Amino acid sequence: MTTALLVMDFQNGIVERAGAPDVLATAARAVAAARSHSIPVVFVRVAFRPGYPEVAASNLSFSALAASGGGMTEDDPATAVHEAVAPLPGEVVLVKRRVSAFTGSGLDVLLRGLDADTLVLAGISTSGVVLSTLRQAADLDFRLTVLADACADFDPEVHRVLTEKVFPRQATVTTADEWAAGLA
Repeated sequence: MTTALLVMDFQNGIVERAGAPDVLATAARAVAAARSHSIPVVFVRVAFRPGYPEVAASNLSFSALAASGGGMTEDDPATAVHEAVAPLPGEVVLVKRRVSAFTGSGLDVLLRGLDADTLVLAGISTSGVVLSTLRQAADLDFRLTVLADACADFDPEVHRVLTEKVFPRQATVTTADEWAAGLA
């Protein structure tokens, strides 16, 4: 069986809004550790087709964006993976259409192809992509690790509650450096 590192929503527009430079450097260390131990790194970004055909008017998360034509399309530079954690040639970059890394991305098929049974999660935001992906992955019986310092949220208290109280019910919560040290 295989472990995979999911690097989620570390894209230009989200990193800029999160204002968390430390999380970017920490995620980059986790990516480097995974690569040095031949652990597949899967990059996940949220983006939409031009015209937002995937966004229903009833979707509170994305309908205002679609109505305003406010960017976040597949070719928008704001949706590109940030250069600090940029994928290497041959590494997979998936585009998702909702909050969870599984929804609309083909992640489940990719993980089956990798024979992955363990996922390591890093992402922005903790209350968005990390929470949604963790819950779905737990329901799919993956073993889970959350790199708390390679996640960030727009509300630091929400990040704290999730990483200290909610996530430990379904995942091992650790730091990127502790996880990397355990790979040796």
